[in-house]
Amino acid sequence: MIEAIEPVVTQVEQNPEYAENLGDGIALAAGAIAVGLSALGAGYAEKGIGSAAVGAMAEDPSTFGRGLLLTVLPETLVIFAIVVFVLLL
Repeated sequence: MIEAIEPVVTQVEQNPEYAENLGDGIALAAGAIAVGLSALGAGYAEKGIGSAAVGAMAEDPSTFGRGLLLTVLPETLVIFAIVVFVLLL
């Protein structure tokens, strides 16, 4: 494992600006992973909510608004994650 990061360590020792750019890249990658995982979580939550909402609307069409609201709620998590990511840039 040490052999794998040895070229990076050598580059950082020779050029300090490389470390700053490397840190920025790692931060961007971490933010992208966070947004992606929040989208996966929202999609997983929507799977159950959407099917239950469609079933409820099939029985009683007056539950459309409630079902739509509950279906949209998990997506707000992704929107918040994107906003936080943009603010951290």
